[in-house]
Amino acid sequence: MTKTAIPYGFWPSDWMAADAASASCDFAELRAGHDGLFWIQYDPADARSTLWYWRADVLRCLTPSGFSLRSRVYEYGGGAFCLTDDGIAFVNEQDQQIYLQDLSTDAAAPPIALTANDACRYGDLQFDTRHRAVLAVEETAEEARSEHRLVSVSLMDGSRSVLAEGSDFYSSPTLDTTGQRLAWIEWQRPEQPWTATRLWTAERTESDCWGAPRCLAGAAGNESLQQPRFAADGALYCLSDREGWWQPWRMQGDSLVPVTDTAGFAQARCDHAPAPWQLGTVSYLPLADGALLMTRMVDGYGLLFEQDSQGNERQLAMAFSRCRQLAVDERQFYCIAGSSDKTSAVLALDRVTGVVEILAGGEQPLAADQLSRPQPFSFSTGHGEVAHAFFYPPSNAQCQSLPQEKPPLVVFMHGGPTSASYPVFDPRIQYWTQRGFAVADINYRGSSGFGRAYRQRLRGEWGVVDVEDACAAVQALATNGQIDPARTFIRGSSAGGYSALCALAANADFSGGASLYGVSDPLALRRVTHKFEADYLDWLIGDPAVDAERYRQRTPLLNAGLIRVPVIFFQGGQDAVVLPEQTESMVAALRERGVAVEYCLYPQERHGFRQAANLADALERECRFYQRLLR
Repeated sequence: MTKTAIPYGFWPSDWMAADAASASCDFAELRAGHDGLFWIQYDPADARSTLWYWRADVLRCLTPSGFSLRSRVYEYGGGAFCLTDDGIAFVNEQDQQIYLQDLSTDAAAPPIALTANDACRYGDLQFDTRHRAVLAVEETAEEARSEHRLVSVSLMDGSRSVLAEGSDFYSSPTLDTTGQRLAWIEWQRPEQPWTATRLWTAERTESDCWGAPRCLAGAAGNESLQQPRFAADGALYCLSDREGWWQPWRMQGDSLVPVTDTAGFAQARCDHAPAPWQLGTVSYLPLADGALLMTRMVDGYGLLFEQDSQGNERQLAMAFSRCRQLAVDERQFYCIAGSSDKTSAVLALDRVTGVVEILAGGEQPLAADQLSRPQPFSFSTGHGEVAHAFFYPPSNAQCQSLPQEKPPLVVFMHGGPTSASYPVFDPRIQYWTQRGFAVADINYRGSSGFGRAYRQRLRGEWGVVDVEDACAAVQALATNGQIDPARTFIRGSSAGGYSALCALAANADFSGGASLYGVSDPLALRRVTHKFEADYLDWLIGDPAVDAERYRQRTPLLNAGLIRVPVIFFQGGQDAVVLPEQTESMVAALRERGVAVEYCLYPQERHGFRQAANLADALERECRFYQRLLR
């Protein structure tokens, strides 16, 4: 086949924006039980999250019309269902109440409401077998003030009892196999769950009441603990970053001790979990006799390992570049996994042979000769440090570049900002590379997966180190001759949109950019943001009273006069995090200064677009916007 020479950025492709949107289907929250496996599946076609049940090679959807599984506790949710003796308990997206769904008959009855309090939201559900109750994080919003606690809700009559309250935030309630011991995580403002948390436990007394709780770790306020887990023998495990990386530790007496092995695993420099933005994350599991199933972040990859009781390890699912959300039963390991060439998938792995079976997902939307594969690279940045990214070159089997031409570059800035980018199939990135754009997906300093010190680099430096890293990545790619530095664009959503706007104000070399529900006025965000992130901006930038000048220098709205290149904005009309008024103020400020601006409002979307038609429309508009700037 003869390739056609066409300018980069204008290559024709059969991979349309609608294809990219439909390929955005994803999975969450695996639970093994009832002789099968359960998971949540998000489908952009109807913007619902539904529960699926795989058993004996038969797969069926359990969620009836009118229901969607999604918690909004802490706004980001997670832990939206758990298995009970007879079925499932789940959080319904619309009213945030807990419902019960019976599986004891072939024709399951419609879900029944277990809670009915409009002032409350629930998440991080766990089942208490001993007392036939659902444990949950409860969020109550009254008179613009939200409170959080751990509660137990009886399956018999819906009666509710409080397990723990008084702290600002709670997560991860977990019981041992006897139901005698309860462990959880809590933290206080102004900390975030990835900066400083505490591990607590309580035990039942002879009268079957919970005794006085004890803090087991984190009292000094210098470590982040997450995901407490009881092993079958009663041993309590937890992830701690006290040694610089989120790694498994085990309670021994009254102290946490590192999980060691003959190969020196405890000293391995790697995280075993992402930043806990959502509840219900399962990135490691204790197995029998001290063995572990665990994910490990290595150079941006999320790899899966089994470690036996002797400290010997084997890597599993080696064809996949990001494994997450683990579950186990007697015969198999399970995880949600991504790879560079396939959509997200639910995997079953034979515990003896390691043979992988794909239960759902795992499609290959693009042929191998059409696909752009991630190339990890590290580069020098500010203060003599090193940052990380993935580079995707243009790829289209029918097209080639004009002689001597280098491709334009689209820089992706992830949200969070304490989140991360992974080398997995991203239909949006393939949309760009199919059209002759190169893409740099940046894990700037502050991203998770590279240790505590790297993650903490954003403290007081948001809008500085992330911008430095974006510009340094462009420079490194230009020096290597991989892109045209005169034709570069930067984009991001939410916190990534803020980084993109700051970069456009700080660096005149970008040709344009895009902000998807991005922060343009940190102080405006601080005034209206929810409790979970109420102190986050003080950590990221500083105290507004003390560091007023720092805020002025890092507020895109106040620096609109420094942005001289076109920008396109996308906004959800129901966004409760970045309000439409904030984005519209930024749009108006740029237009007053004569900057070419486009503004696209999707009235029914929230913070993060979910509807397929809107996902496709935004992608098409952004591409046309950049193409006009390339002409």
